[in-house]
Amino acid sequence: MLKAVLFDLDNTLIFFDEMKFAAMFFPGVAARFADLIPQDKFAERLMVATLTAHKNDGSMTNRELFVSEFIKGTDLTPGQVWQRFEQYYDEDFDSVKDTVTAPDNARQVLQSVHDRNLKVVVATNPILPLNAQCKRLSWAGLDGVSLALVTHIENMSYCKPQLGYYRQICDLIGEKPEDCLMVGDDPANDMVAARIGMKTYKTVDSLNHSEKPLEISKQVIGNNTAGIPPADFEGPLACVPEAVDRLLS
Repeated sequence: MLKAVLFDLDNTLIFFDEMKFAAMFFPGVAARFADLIPQDKFAERLMVATLTAHKNDGSMTNRELFVSEFIKGTDLTPGQVWQRFEQYYDEDFDSVKDTVTAPDNARQVLQSVHDRNLKVVVATNPILPLNAQCKRLSWAGLDGVSLALVTHIENMSYCKPQLGYYRQICDLIGEKPEDCLMVGDDPANDMVAARIGMKTYKTVDSLNHSEKPLEISKQVIGNNTAGIPPADFEGPLACVPEAVDRLLS
């Protein structure tokens, strides 16, 4: 019996201009560390730490692994570094607001799933803190919907496409994989949830979207679809409630 619906965020619930985001994000967050790390070295250090966090094996939170890698070879402390990242997301992150828009009916889809007494999960790759993910949802007009869980860098110990990521979500919401539906645009990193028994719905909205695909993300987390079963459903985000009703009937 279906109990929960998991939604990917980038290019599923929101359209995300990743190249524009990177051009605005990296200089902005680097400025918070200008007195500690030369700007030409900051982006490299940030990307190495991000890549390391994406390979987390579950032994610590993504935040702990990210920060421990970020400070390697420096005299910086984890608390000192994370405080500066938090200040950026609290005070400066709104500067990238224009990189986010929402597909038609995204809010109605989330609300309709919640109205069916199902748990709604935002299952985005957990490399940003909660306040950053919530801001991105609000920029696209998706705030205020009751959510059982938003995955983020502090509450997860795995990243996509690791199966541990999806198992950890199930543990956190108290549901079995076979009682969950994963909705996302990525045939590798979202549809891989089928390998632990989740039903899957592949969205197609981003195929007709004018913004560039997530090229940077694909370089970081890969795009390997080997061994991943075909999606159980495929179509626009707006048709997710129809798939939900089929699984409930």
